[in-house]
Amino acid sequence: MREIREEDIGAVAEGAAVLGAGGGGSPYQSALVLRRLMRQGARVRVVDASEPASDEVGPILAGMGAPTVGIERLPTAGRFGHLVEAVGRALGRPAGFIAIGEIGGGNAISPLIGSAESGLPVVDADPMGRAFPELQMNTYMIAGLRPQPLLLEDAKGVTALLEHLPDARTAERYARALTWAMGGGAGLVLAAVNADQVRHLAIPGTLSLAEAIGRAMERARRRHAPTSEGVAEAVAGTRHLFYGKVVDVERRTAAGFARGTIRIEGLGSRRGQELRIDFQNEYLIARTGDRMEDVLLAVPDLLVLLEEESGRALGSEAVRYGLRVDVLGLPAAWEMKTEAALAVVGPKAFGYDVDFRPLPGDLLGRAAVPA
Repeated sequence: MREIREEDIGAVAEGAAVLGAGGGGSPYQSALVLRRLMRQGARVRVVDASEPASDEVGPILAGMGAPTVGIERLPTAGRFGHLVEAVGRALGRPAGFIAIGEIGGGNAISPLIGSAESGLPVVDADPMGRAFPELQMNTYMIAGLRPQPLLLEDAKGVTALLEHLPDARTAERYARALTWAMGGGAGLVLAAVNADQVRHLAIPGTLSLAEAIGRAMERARRRHAPTSEGVAEAVAGTRHLFYGKVVDVERRTAAGFARGTIRIEGLGSRRGQELRIDFQNEYLIARTGDRMEDVLLAVPDLLVLLEEESGRALGSEAVRYGLRVDVLGLPAAWEMKTEAALAVVGPKAFGYDVDFRPLPGDLLGRAAVPA
């Protein structure tokens, strides 16, 4: 067991922004809430996936909604603590830990806020190794776990409990509509999981990875190097894909998602080329043309846009005309590149008639596919 302290929050938030691949919500706003809780005496404990007892259960905590809404509405204090309590009432027993719903963006911080508000430890694992836009796009649901119970809470404390959902796609449809009715953003409990399910289905060590990425980016700044060097230091399979200036952003918020396309005009060695990136909250595909060979990267591998001046990872809601960006590619975790996972999170699952050509390696640097 270890403790996340106030001085650690910045590194976690910065690394989570990288792993968000454009989505997951702003980690910086959520970090403000967490800092305030810590200054009031709250503690955040982190445990390895092997530590909770097998019979313990915990809620999978995250936020749901469009990032464009999240930047206009500050996080609601108390929301995740309320959801932890609500899960206990629904299960008829108290939760023993908190599970991370996705390690990307603000959703990496939300479970830490839940820990601070409830006193429960957070397990250092998540089911994505990044952020994805839909509820079925995680290892728990890909393995057949039902979203039970599913809870949503709006900014005013109204809590909705959905029971007897047959599958994650149905949960996505119902929860997305309800989140939209709640103002476009809500706190989410995707399901309750037991400790064995976390151990066997989640991707281990991803909270530690987020912090390691943030620390490496801090070290790069101190030596006046690009933060892309820090990302590459923390994630061995990082590739530099493109460098250029954002010349157009087409963005719309509809049905609970931020969707659109970013056009980047190449600079330096990429002068004369143009990169197009499509997003659905998260960045989905990057290509320099319409042919298969023009695709530089596609989901589930991670697309990361680093703003040149600040060195920070940009969420899809923050990209604007004129920014100069480095575009990086990070290999997805092994768990997201299986045949079963690609049917749910690969490019064809998002409507792209292209084959997934993975970057070599694993997000966490593991040498072999887990058994």
